[in-house]
Amino acid sequence: MFSKIVFSALFFLSVSGFAQTAKTANTVLMKGQPVRTYSKLPAVNKPAPKFILTDVNMNDQTLEAYKGRYVILNIFPSVDTGVCSASVHHFNEEAANLPNTVVLCISKDLPFAQKRFCGAEGIENVVMLSDFRSDFGWNYGVEMIDSPMKGLLSRAVVVIDPSGNIIYEEQVPDISQEPNYEAAIAAVKK
Repeated sequence: MFSKIVFSALFFLSVSGFAQTAKTANTVLMKGQPVRTYSKLPAVNKPAPKFILTDVNMNDQTLEAYKGRYVILNIFPSVDTGVCSASVHHFNEEAANLPNTVVLCISKDLPFAQKRFCGAEGIENVVMLSDFRSDFGWNYGVEMIDSPMKGLLSRAVVVIDPSGNIIYEEQVPDISQEPNYEAAIAAVKK
């Protein structure tokens, strides 16, 4: 009986491991060196995967809460790097001029660090969300699975229309580069 339980447990773990690796890894660069992410971004013209992330006040936030608006997901490794900080600043400025649009800045940073950053930098027009206790990085394919950055999110932008479908996505080829802001904003203005 005990051996059947052990065999069943091992079988379940192996199947679970296979399910996690069934997606095809994607490769991005970090200063020219290859880094694999869990998979590719969700496809354009498909429904955006749902998520539950944590805001700077430790409250759960869902994608569903923003239905009926354009949603720009600004995804990055950490607010404590120059390029990530620049992307938050850029989208903070753009968000003030985009009607019916919300920009969600998503990283693995703890909500306390995100709140400190926004206060120190005067960030008021974007919503900071943390993936520190969710599966967002796996569902969106952006969690890095090797390199010293393992566990952090790669740099990407996803634009979701008011009905919840993805209308634009960009996996930035090298995470040391900024995203194509103009293309993301243009997707909202179409």
